Amino acid sequence: MIKIPGATAWQRFNVFIATGFGIGLITPIAPGTVGSLPGVLLAWFMSTQNVPLQIITCIGLSLIAVPICHIAEQVLQKKDDGRICADEWMLFPICVIGIPLHSVPFLLPVFFLVTRFCDITKPPPARGLQRITGGIGIVIDDFFASLYALVFNHLIYFGYVYYFG
Repeated sequence: MIKIPGATAWQRFNVFIATGFGIGLITPIAPGTVGSLPGVLLAWFMSTQNVPLQIITCIGLSLIAVPICHIAEQVLQKKDDGRICADEWMLFPICVIGIPLHSVPFLLPVFFLVTRFCDITKPPPARGLQRITGGIGIVIDDFFASLYALVFNHLIYFGYVYYFG
């Protein structure tokens, strides 16, 4: 468990989850990118499920990420602290909804890079939504960036299937 002076066990647990199981706390360079890697494993598992279940699960993960990120932000005492990466790893599965990852595993790194690009550049309205405070502000911009990534990743997937499939 993470040691944070004055934090309760529940707060430390939330920080642990919010930081990608502690990855965001120990990674000095690009903690959001490295901390989003657990989301790749989650997406890989979820891709075997039917699309409606993937959508429901992604909505649930997005909603769960809000209070987790909110508590972590309060404990770490910094608005949208870069070490908080639950908004990345818990929302990564959104970016590949409906893509059969097991049939195109070699495209997964491409999907990951596209997703990180959308998260970093934050196309409108994602960037403007960062002004919202608390857990909602941490998660909502990534939610919209994930929807952009979903569109781009589907275009890549369908392009691959059309040309090589």
